[in-house]
Amino acid sequence: MPLLGGVRPPIAALLCALLAVAVFPTLGVGAVHEQEVPQAVRDAERRIAEDAADSFKTSVDVRARTVRRSAASVRAPASGTPKATLRSLLPTGPPVRGGVLLAPHTGKPLAAGGETVPLTGADAAALARSPAANLPPRLVTSGRAGPRLLFFARVTVPAPDRNQDGKPDQARDLAGEQGDGAREVLLVVSEKVAALAVHGDGRTAQLVGRNGRVLATTAATGKPLTLDAKDRTLPSAAADAGLHTGDASGSMLGDGHDGLRRVAGWASVAAMDGKDDAFGPGLTILTLRDVTPAKGGADHTGFAIVAAGALVVIAVLVALVLWVTVQRPLLRLHLSAARLAKGAGEMPGVSAELARPVAAGAFGEPGRVGRALESIRRQLLGQTGPEPVRPGRRRPGVRALVLICTLVIAAWGVPLLFLLNRVPAAQAVPAAAVADQQARTEATADRVRQSLGQSHADLAATASAIAGVPRERAAQVLRREHADHPTYRSLYMLDHTGAIVLRAGKEPLRTLARPTGDGITQVNTSGKIPAIAAYVQIPTAKNAKNADKGGDTASAVVVAEIGVDALNDLVARPGLGRVWLTDEHHRVLAASVGFQAFQSLPSRALTRLVAKTEAAPGGAGSPASAVLHAGTAPGAGPSVAAAAPLAQTGPAAGLGWRVVSAEPAAALKLAAYQVQSRTMLAGLLALAAGGACLSWLHIVVVRPLRTLTRCAERLADGDRRTVLYPVHHDECGSVTRSLELLRQALVERDRGGGRAYVTSVPAPSFQRGSAP
Repeated sequence: MPLLGGVRPPIAALLCALLAVAVFPTLGVGAVHEQEVPQAVRDAERRIAEDAADSFKTSVDVRARTVRRSAASVRAPASGTPKATLRSLLPTGPPVRGGVLLAPHTGKPLAAGGETVPLTGADAAALARSPAANLPPRLVTSGRAGPRLLFFARVTVPAPDRNQDGKPDQARDLAGEQGDGAREVLLVVSEKVAALAVHGDGRTAQLVGRNGRVLATTAATGKPLTLDAKDRTLPSAAADAGLHTGDASGSMLGDGHDGLRRVAGWASVAAMDGKDDAFGPGLTILTLRDVTPAKGGADHTGFAIVAAGALVVIAVLVALVLWVTVQRPLLRLHLSAARLAKGAGEMPGVSAELARPVAAGAFGEPGRVGRALESIRRQLLGQTGPEPVRPGRRRPGVRALVLICTLVIAAWGVPLLFLLNRVPAAQAVPAAAVADQQARTEATADRVRQSLGQSHADLAATASAIAGVPRERAAQVLRREHADHPTYRSLYMLDHTGAIVLRAGKEPLRTLARPTGDGITQVNTSGKIPAIAAYVQIPTAKNAKNADKGGDTASAVVVAEIGVDALNDLVARPGLGRVWLTDEHHRVLAASVGFQAFQSLPSRALTRLVAKTEAAPGGAGSPASAVLHAGTAPGAGPSVAAAAPLAQTGPAAGLGWRVVSAEPAAALKLAAYQVQSRTMLAGLLALAAGGACLSWLHIVVVRPLRTLTRCAERLADGDRRTVLYPVHHDECGSVTRSLELLRQALVERDRGGGRAYVTSVPAPSFQRGSAP
């Protein structure tokens, strides 16, 4: 009967697995080389470009909504000329450079003001006839004055009055040729491209068109970086990458000069949200920064070769020891036991098998089984009686040998897992990576500030819209504004007593006591959910004017409760790690990960870092960053952390909030941490492979062999009652089967019936029992 499994597969698997693991250090650890600009710095620059592109897209969307809101809030005069109508509709303020009114069907310019609106690249007739309720903004680069952003708003104007002679005056064009009712015209507002939001000392951001032309340049501090002959190809390369590769962002390396190396990141503006192509493909944000290149790092090839060679030696040595002490003796026992079983049955031609002694092994259980078989052989020949097993302390057996082999493999794997190729975080993390973490944290703080400021500005527009109107109209405005602002959890109006008279949305978490002035405040300092509210006084002059006309908003305040989920979404940024928004007492209000409201920061090191951002009374503070060795969570390793004040100006300036971020240093793509992680992986693989194979050997060989040893020694000691059942079709099962045949032969001999042929063998079973 062929043997299935047994001692050979675990030992062969152990040898093959360890040899395979030995290849990993050479291919994995030895292949890591220090880059002139670490991949972590390049990835951070790509993320910074993504942040700048997202900020640009958001600012344009906000400005477009502001233009539409401003145009909708102004009622055009019924008898005014086109120019007068344009003047009443055109927003005021420095961003606006010019405006034009387009006829509703033909797109013909009816009136223009300010600088000439560049409509060369846009189909005016198609825009005027477009069925879209809100036309997306467009960037036009064909004008003489430079690139301009075009914003659109549909405006309904009343039908024109007629002259005394019954003919419509020159305002007729506003209402169309028939002039028999109100008509919708298209307002186009032209604005200069605003400065890009970019942070970090020495960083420059550029807005690049699809043809590689730089449309706008902004420097975070000082003068923008100048592009030499080689670096002038970076804008066009970024534009081409966005158009032809299909990627939304990426990084590039520029030329080196004055001991520095230029690193660039790019991100497509049109691909930020994927909802529209208002700007068309090819509009790209490019960020540039000069960094100090890394010096030649340590070469880990020698370490990889030595480690791999040591593991090969250990694998061969362990396999050889197990072959000599376990596999070969067990195979000999299998053959010797089968030979004795044949001899015990007195089959023709094999009676001489009992005359050959059994060669007992000298180590552990195989030796003990061999000595027991030799004793049984002599008993079958009548040379001796049962021989009791000598009591006393047993020598180490196969189980101890397997344990020693495990320790030998662990002696190679444990140092790799916990000791070797460890670099202090302060040395492994370059200064550029720490500065990039701070720049991205500042960008996140600016993102939150802009969102809160815009929420307050929209709330001010809401307050103006409901000033002096009847309650039913005010309720409609509140419901519409709540639906248009996902950040508003609740929108309500307080009267002069502080009672809620109108509400849209959910019940407020905590009602704001009637405040004075305008601003944003933190309503509660404890509880399960932070409550943040923006509030604006409803204009009193308009209230007094309309108080006698049914208006009931005199001396009232409109309040918007900002949901914490919106703040959580604002601080969550890819590649920035864990991010928290804290109040002035460093308690968490929002976070990119799970948190409990008003809990402390997860480590004292983070709290101390946030304290560094505080300034003297009346000051705004300044951002700070550092490499924290204690980690930001129990058991965590070093991390790169940064903190930045939320706002220096605007309605959120008095809150004292901070944005805090922490990225595990091991998550950065740095050569030192790549070597460390691959070294740890090699040690872990060796421990896993060795432990798995040796555990397999212990289950299928060592444990059955120990049971077999006890059975063989009891049989040699005179136990004739216990029936031996082979459990497995392997060496131990074969020896057990032969021992059962020998037991039957001894029983026949002890009964005095002479030697009899023994041909009955118990079927393999997973149960053991005793004869009655």
